Amino acid sequence: MSTPVIKRIETIKRSIEPLRQEIINHKIYSQIRSVSDLQVFMQYHVFAVWDFMSLLKALQNNLTCTTVPWFPVGSGDTRYLINEIVVGEESDIDAEGKRTSHFELYADAMKQCAADTSVIDSFIRNLRNTGDLNAALNDSGVPAEAAEFVRFTFRIIQSGKPHLQSAVFTFGREDLIPGMFLSMISELDTHFPRNISVFKYYIERHIEVDGGHHSQLAMEMTSNLCGDEETYWQEAEEAVVQSLKHRLALWDGVYRNLPSAQH
Repeated sequence: MSTPVIKRIETIKRSIEPLRQEIINHKIYSQIRSVSDLQVFMQYHVFAVWDFMSLLKALQNNLTCTTVPWFPVGSGDTRYLINEIVVGEESDIDAEGKRTSHFELYADAMKQCAADTSVIDSFIRNLRNTGDLNAALNDSGVPAEAAEFVRFTFRIIQSGKPHLQSAVFTFGREDLIPGMFLSMISELDTHFPRNISVFKYYIERHIEVDGGHHSQLAMEMTSNLCGDEETYWQEAEEAVVQSLKHRLALWDGVYRNLPSAQH
């Protein structure tokens, strides 16, 4: 990356650092103390996992040719970056070496943990049948904070602006899992391995793949898409800030509903 692009990346990082710290230090992480707490967390968080996949596929649709007849789209470098990320997110491996998407892995973790999957299942079924996002969110009883989180993501998707989609994907969704959360999950897994092991694997895989290699690829992709366009960088920064605010609102919603936080 050129020096001007590196400076723009650093500008965004400085701008969002206070929000990142709020998310990383959110009281939700220390409040999850039992399998029951984790079940509630997962019932909200699964929507962020699902719409992350939707954001990813929107980028692939916009940055590569996914229709027939095929024609070259965009730059080869950007095509490579998004396609490599898609392979990892859509067809990773589970703990037994079976190919699966990160969303399906998360759904497996919910089932093992006995978290209620009826809402996410209903939402996906309704959306598949009707194609109406708002109706599916409303009719399925999706928690308000999760529904608004998904709506924001789809506003970014429907903007048709790959530089916004890439920026939110890069800065708004990665590197937001504090060490204390992984320690807590490891502690729960020690006591309840038959309930937590798949989720623990998911979190470890997320940190290893999404927070590491994929994070660097996404950074390069955003840099390529914004390029020398000052307006693109400004729009990207604004979108990322809004994305992190929606993440905070999502965590606030989860926290209010944790069994251990009830008074």
